Amino acid sequence: MQVADFDYHLPESLIAQFPPEVRGASRLLHIDGLTREDSHFSALPQFLRAGDVLIFNDTKVIKARVFGKKDSGGAIEALIERVLDEHTALAHIRSSKAPKPGARLIFADRWPATMIERKEDLFKLQFDGEESVLDILEQAGQLPLPPYITHTPDGEDAKRYQTIYARDPGAVAAPTAGLHFTEGLLAQLQVMGVKTGYLTLHVGAGTFQPVRVDDIAEHTMHHERYFIPAATIALIEEAKAQGGRVIAVGTTSLRALEAASQQGFLAQPEGDTNIFITPGYQFRVVDRLITNFHLPKSTLLMLVAAFVGFEEMRSAYQHAVEQEYRFFSYGDAMLLEPKASV
Repeated sequence: MQVADFDYHLPESLIAQFPPEVRGASRLLHIDGLTREDSHFSALPQFLRAGDVLIFNDTKVIKARVFGKKDSGGAIEALIERVLDEHTALAHIRSSKAPKPGARLIFADRWPATMIERKEDLFKLQFDGEESVLDILEQAGQLPLPPYITHTPDGEDAKRYQTIYARDPGAVAAPTAGLHFTEGLLAQLQVMGVKTGYLTLHVGAGTFQPVRVDDIAEHTMHHERYFIPAATIALIEEAKAQGGRVIAVGTTSLRALEAASQQGFLAQPEGDTNIFITPGYQFRVVDRLITNFHLPKSTLLMLVAAFVGFEEMRSAYQHAVEQEYRFFSYGDAMLLEPKASV
């Protein structure tokens, strides 16, 4: 298939620049084949039943964007892609000239670092001193809002571009399907017998990178780390055995579950994945998907097409545009049934 097959017209006015005034006050589009139902996210419980299990990504967005300068005085901007250990990280760097190995950098006029080596598009940085990379970012970094959100991050973004259950720092982008959930909704689901489990996939900046080839078969996905605890695996196995459905909250949860099952059902609960899910993929774990609306020609839109069907995806997105749903990270959500219903 061609990347152009996954294009659609989106009026700029439908790109959500801010979250809804109240968390969870979003719309929900339920897709079951070519059948559509316009609803609200607060009505999610009516689409679920006792014995279902929701799988959430508990990654926490870090203040990954940090500004500084080179020894030569030239300005740099770094986006920390992955924290390797307390003092080392991989970063995207923007500057007039790329720093070479051994180059000295200083961030926020306070924290020095050395560029150790370049790894393709990323730069390995070694930070001096006793403070950890995460501590430095917390003090000097800026929340890395997606490129289609045009305002400078503020205190409201610090709260709202984070799920209420975020626990494990390491993401440079939020698992946005989870932004709709509130304590009240989780409590309601618990009362009705819907189980909840957690995994961690640290979302990388690659999630926003455009596909630069025409034929999607030639695209190589970026790598992301994931970890699925034994308790979550047990919860999924129990649900499957008892006829419950596994509902991935977000494409990141889905990618982690499916990546872990390439060599057997959840047989690899930890690792790096660059799984690329496109139409024709056979899903091994996930029965339902909650997700936001994705960018035209993006790998995540291809994943949605794989899950619900290509024509179903196109029809759903055309409907969402016509009904003026809000798109992307701060936008509305979809509940997707698979093409071959289970």
